[in-house]
Amino acid sequence: MNTPVRRIAIAVMAMIVMLLANLTYVQVVKADDYRSDPRNQRVLLAEYARKRGQISAGGQVLADSTATDDRLRYQREYPDGPVFATVTGYYSVIYSSSGLERAADPVLNGSDDRLFARRLSDLITGRDPSGGNVVLTLKPSVQQRAYKAMADKGFAGAVVALEPQTGEIMAMVSTPSFDPNPLASHNSATQKDTWTKLNKAAPPVLTNRAISETYPPGSTFKLIDVAAALQHGYTPDSQLTAASSLTLTGTNTTLQNFAGTPCGTAATASLREALARSCNTAFAELAGNLGEDVLRTQAEAFGIGSSSLTVPMPVVPSSIGAIPDTAALQQSGIGQRDVRLTPLQNAMVVAAIANGGQLMVPHLVKEIQGPELDTIDTTSVDRIGRAVPASVASTITDMMIGSENRTQGGGKITGVQIASKTGTAEHGSDPKNTPPHAWYVAFAPASNPQVAVAVLVEDGGDRSLEATGGSVAAPIGRAVIAEALRTGR
Repeated sequence: MNTPVRRIAIAVMAMIVMLLANLTYVQVVKADDYRSDPRNQRVLLAEYARKRGQISAGGQVLADSTATDDRLRYQREYPDGPVFATVTGYYSVIYSSSGLERAADPVLNGSDDRLFARRLSDLITGRDPSGGNVVLTLKPSVQQRAYKAMADKGFAGAVVALEPQTGEIMAMVSTPSFDPNPLASHNSATQKDTWTKLNKAAPPVLTNRAISETYPPGSTFKLIDVAAALQHGYTPDSQLTAASSLTLTGTNTTLQNFAGTPCGTAATASLREALARSCNTAFAELAGNLGEDVLRTQAEAFGIGSSSLTVPMPVVPSSIGAIPDTAALQQSGIGQRDVRLTPLQNAMVVAAIANGGQLMVPHLVKEIQGPELDTIDTTSVDRIGRAVPASVASTITDMMIGSENRTQGGGKITGVQIASKTGTAEHGSDPKNTPPHAWYVAFAPASNPQVAVAVLVEDGGDRSLEATGGSVAAPIGRAVIAEALRTGR
């Protein structure tokens, strides 16, 4: 064999080896990734040949499949679509899926390992295969109350309600919401028109603000400061500055209390009074005294910074951000600068305080059922860790009662003592002329907590620059608490 022929033969052999290697990579190594890729329409179309499982909560069906006469045997339906779309997401031939429709897809389409016995039985008996069912921890009436309170006002934002002792998510609402039914249509024109409208909507409607967006928490972050302070030599009676303004260390920047008012009538204010009055200057001084390591460690103890949280949808990590100097630490101490929390994370903070300092794993799925509604798996209550000692949680609760008693706004519940903290968070490139985000985090009853809530209203809702957490978010939080207590566990 002459040299040119030998070289050609070697090149051809090399190409064959590379083709075989690529085929092996695609068929073996990447097979599962391609199969589970939401853009893989072939898998999605095959799934329409069997009945997809239900998503339900409290005996109410939130997502179901009904038989059709077209080439796709089943169509997804959402009886109360916009109210629960934050949780269920959508299931579409063209646009794949989101929310629990994606996160719990192996169960719903029947491929989950826990449904192996059912699949084997279907194969042997010739029975039509069908998916498993997902039962949620949601309390439908609490979810509906939270949605109505936000939607009736036209607010963009989120509400999360947790059961403190278990981490069960009682409500998870993001507004404005959307109706997932048109996306589940078998008419491609309907799907495409709906998709275009939803993606052009302002404010955005396809984003789950409860777990996929982070916001400056404003004064609600002062609960982290208090938790750290009480474990590092401070008591509720420890004195801090009551000045109406404070110059940030090493700068010419002035930080002011809300409306430029002093924190009481004396030169100093107790930590208890500073929290009740939400004094920025006092907490900026406190954060500077505690130091970055103490503040960051306490934030992490409440779960801030965790990147592995799922409910089972992935949760965007919250963070206190970079703190390069004391001035940045003082701003971070009042929940500004680079501090960013999801509404779920803020609900977890107050839930941990309500639970005697124990931080529980939040979860949406209560149990997995087979196609015949037989329970095949349940979610066990799990603990993340201890955020604060029980004695510290008790002291913070007492201080939060003082905060609630000073908080204005409607919806106060006769005979129920709420422990709360409000927040009014500046944001944007021109924060002084941008409507602030309004926060309210709370739990009740304070002596025997049954529910913890976080409410976030973007851009002040309908109060513009005059918005505060007490005037905008507190009435919503109290309404949700009232419904949760009425409903019971």
